[in-house]
Amino acid sequence: MRYRPEQHLRRQRDIRIVREEGRRVDCQAFTVWWKPRADSPTPTGKNPARVCVIASYKAVGPAVQRNRAKRRLREVFRHQQEHLPPGCDLLLIARSAATRWPLAELEKRFAEACSQITPRRTSAPDA
Repeated sequence: MRYRPEQHLRRQRDIRIVREEGRRVDCQAFTVWWKPRADSPTPTGKNPARVCVIASYKAVGPAVQRNRAKRRLREVFRHQQEHLPPGCDLLLIARSAATRWPLAELEKRFAEACSQITPRRTSAPDA
């Protein structure tokens, strides 16, 4: 599945909300912060998961390593996004191991983290 433009988490306000109000899962090579969002679907009628990939100089290294870590984590998200509940915002924060670990291991860790992400619950009364 493609990584579409509507899946990019771009606004600083949205990123800050995920970081401050969301939950965290540590995957050793990267950290996943997630928060379900409560907004309306996109014009296409879908509410896809959105992601922001962050790689800092202190955690990952110079620009070449940071760019590589971000490319790899975006690819992991692209392959595993069907495991995420719709309407979920994610922050993937890279560490230096994200550039060294095999892609299969990164995907395995991301899938394990996705299993801990619970879908948004609706408060419908049981009749």
